[in-house]
Amino acid sequence: MASEDLKAWIAGMPKAELHVHLEGCLTPSLARTLAERNGLPLPPALSSLDQTSGYSFHDLSSFLAVYYPNMAVLQTEHDFRDLALSYLTHAHSQNVKHVELFFDPQAHTSRGVTFPTILRGYRMGLLIAQRTLGISASLIMCFLRDQSPEYAMATLMEALPFRDSIIGVGLDSDERDNPPSKFAAVFQRASREGFLLTAHCDIDQPNSIDNIRQVIHEIQVDRIDHGTNVIEDESLIEVLRHKGIGLTCCPVSNSVVTQDFKGKEIVHLLRRGVKVTINSDDPAYFRAYVNENIEKMAVEADVTRKDLIQFQRNAFCISWISTWRRNHFLSLLDEYEKKTLSTVANGT
Repeated sequence: MASEDLKAWIAGMPKAELHVHLEGCLTPSLARTLAERNGLPLPPALSSLDQTSGYSFHDLSSFLAVYYPNMAVLQTEHDFRDLALSYLTHAHSQNVKHVELFFDPQAHTSRGVTFPTILRGYRMGLLIAQRTLGISASLIMCFLRDQSPEYAMATLMEALPFRDSIIGVGLDSDERDNPPSKFAAVFQRASREGFLLTAHCDIDQPNSIDNIRQVIHEIQVDRIDHGTNVIEDESLIEVLRHKGIGLTCCPVSNSVVTQDFKGKEIVHLLRRGVKVTINSDDPAYFRAYVNENIEKMAVEADVTRKDLIQFQRNAFCISWISTWRRNHFLSLLDEYEKKTLSTVANGT
């Protein structure tokens, strides 16, 4: 367990979060509120919980079996607004300065919610948070890889009228038998439309290395979500370094879905000069926001406080923001490092 001094130091550090799913920020409490507001029955995963319990699952498949049904409570623009505000308020309390948020429109359009309802609600939440909290935030639209590429392309077409509100596109959901190449044409079109590209390469999948190779060489992503299995191929590590492709890693969710938080792998990649970052993934489900993920690395991995600073420096460097804003956030981080580590021996 992290000491109170370490927790306070982590809490004070300026941060960016690049791997968090808005739908994964739906806490049991908020889900109950939305179900009541919309006159809906509680989803099965919620009906058996008391007011203080968290969701229950043990691997990726059981997680998704809870994750998608819970979204039924999201019906209106205000629901999506409140979900975004809920997460951004918590992120702001943890001194997150910039966040890039995934959202899964197909999980909603497939049940009758319109794309404009989703996008306008989330956009409203981001604008309110930016105005009232000062937190910087952007949206990344993900395609569900266990759906068809035709459905993904149709979703991309629906997003084009909202191009200015979506900074990039990604790929998530069940990776089994759903390689990135399945969506190559969709990503090519998205790139032509000006979207930045990322994709999940979940840890310890049957074809992890093949999928990582595909997103680098065929999809030509700007960064990779998860992706720590890249350590199995030295040549791919060199490609990541050469191209500056960063990884958005999520220690706590790793530990739940695979019983290994991949701390050694993350540190190995950090030492090799890969731009690895620390993120929360689905904080309402894994009961850990970004500070708790950093604490896990600090306590259970072989890292110093300077390393923890470097994770955040990496995050700001690979974030999809303007140069002036990136430099501003990096200056805040540099000031924090200078202020707090000058009196800490060896940065530990």
